[in-house]
This record gives sequence, C-alpha cells and structure tokens, in this order.
Amino acid sequence: MNKISVSELAARSNSAFLRIDVRSGSEYATGHIHGAINIPLEEIEMRTADLNSGQPIVLICKMGQRARMAGALLEPCGYELYVLEGGTQAWRRAGLPLVSTVKSRWSLERQVRLAAGSLVLLGSVLALIASPYWLFLSGFVGLGLTFAGISDICPMGILLAWLPWNRAGHCHAGISRAVQPSAP
Repeated sequence: MNKISVSELAARSNSAFLRIDVRSGSEYATGHIHGAINIPLEEIEMRTADLNSGQPIVLICKMGQRARMAGALLEPCGYELYVLEGGTQAWRRAGLPLVSTVKSRWSLERQVRLAAGSLVLLGSVLALIASPYWLFLSGFVGLGLTFAGISDICPMGILLAWLPWNRAGHCHAGISRAVQPSAP
C-alpha cells in the first residue's frame, strides 16, 4: 500500500484522488479535508460500491492507523490505494484548513470510554475504601459494555448524546465552515 504526504495531497487537485475519511461521523464533522467522503472504517467493506475503482483512493483518518486498516481490507479488491501519512493531525499541523460542520468536541465513542472507565474506577476505589457492594457499579458498567458489544446498542452512548454539548447546533442546511488549524 502506498503512502502520500500532506504536501503531496495538498498540491493535487480534488479530482486527482478519491479522498475517503474512515473516521466516525462525529470525528469527520469536527474537521475533515475538503472533498473527503466519510465512510467509517466499520462500513468500508459494505460500501465498496461507493468507490470508483478507476480513480486512485487516498484513505484518511486522524493519524493513519485506521486508514492503514481500511487499506488492508480494500487491498484485495484491486484499488490503487494511498494512506495519508499522519492523517488529519498532520494536515492541521501543516497549517492547512479543515472543513467543520459542528463545534469541535470529543467523539461520542471517546466520551463513552471516559465515562465507563471513570465509573469502573470509582466503583473499584469505593469498594476498597467504603463497602464491597460498590463492586456492583463496576459490574453493571461491564454488563452494559458487554451488551453494547453484542447488540450494537449502547445505552450510555444514547444518554451521552442527549447532553447539551452533543446536541447539534442550529445552522442552515448545506452550510459548512472552513476551520483554520489551532496552534499545537
């Protein structure tokens, strides 16, 4: 699988490559390279019909790891594949603009990991210092994560999505804004 640098991709026109961003929808919305199409990694094999096999494909993610994973899934299909070295983080560090359609925030998946990990840690600590019954909190979180893994329904994610910072802002349809990179 080929690699392409940020400077090489930036120098090429949007039509030179089909740009595929394999991050989650919420990550994509917080800042993506202009012209990139969002096909999350977990959907890439089901959406090969969305890929033009006659055009080289650049796979993009935050730092490059998921793009390489997507490339490994697509390589047997015969596509001409490139992975953007350093992903959108390298693009931002190079001072190139990203298109944003929502306020910058943590992805819902990251919020679930933080909340679940914090609850397990809290339950464990309280079980050590207060009462062993607090282990039920850790067990309950573990049960919820197991249910989410089996069913692909995450109750904690559903609850977190209702929090004010995760609700969509009000804007006119079809309008997005280019975001200049922030200082590292």
